[in-house]
Amino acid sequence: RLVVATYGAPQADELGDLGIGSPAEAGQRLLEQAAEFEGQGRPVLPAMELIAEIANRDPGADGLYRTRQPDRIIRRYLEAAREVGAILILDLQPGHASLFSEAQAFEKWLREPDVSLALDPEWHTPGAVPGTVIGSVDAREINAISFWLEELVREQDLPQKLLIVHRFTDAMIAGEEDLKARERVAVTVNVDGFGRRRIKVSKYHAFAKRRPGLYNGFKLFYREDVDILPPHRVLKLNPQPNLVVYE
Repeated sequence: RLVVATYGAPQADELGDLGIGSPAEAGQRLLEQAAEFEGQGRPVLPAMELIAEIANRDPGADGLYRTRQPDRIIRRYLEAAREVGAILILDLQPGHASLFSEAQAFEKWLREPDVSLALDPEWHTPGAVPGTVIGSVDAREINAISFWLEELVREQDLPQKLLIVHRFTDAMIAGEEDLKARERVAVTVNVDGFGRRRIKVSKYHAFAKRRPGLYNGFKLFYREDVDILPPHRVLKLNPQPNLVVYE
């Protein structure tokens, strides 16, 4: 299926469209956006990508420069996603923590059949304050997470899950050619970054790959993109995205 998602968190409108208004209102906007992709040859699955932990400039008590969403926030968005037939994707901005340990910290939510995972390497910055440098992640750590997530899916007899990795620079995924495909986890590199159409399309062509078992995503920004690409143009990208995320 084609997954169409909105991204954000309720702490600030600037974090993305998902956090604007109530979760129920965000769900209705999501349905309206996803409907624009209907009738294009693939069934559409709406999704809410909630920033489940936010990278901070303050180290916090544990020195890890990140704050996890409280359970009550995640629960509100999961309930709102279920109301509109969407899945919930938990997005991780780990600061100085390892992405693998942070993924495991959300295991109780990932045991749900309709909860998936996203990794945001931009905000993985050991040795530097988040926001002062662009972070990265090694493909070996992504592979470890996808293996762990697949074992969870198998043990709990869950539907296939998404594992999204955001990317907008060459160095953001070190050893990207070593990414492994998984049968029960759809490993998806989401081409991120805002700007003019030509730049965004060029970046997508540079980062999107045709490899068996691995998938591609494309991210759009309601505010920052110049002349945002309409759905019919997004679907003409080659290779066609399996995931479209709006922030």
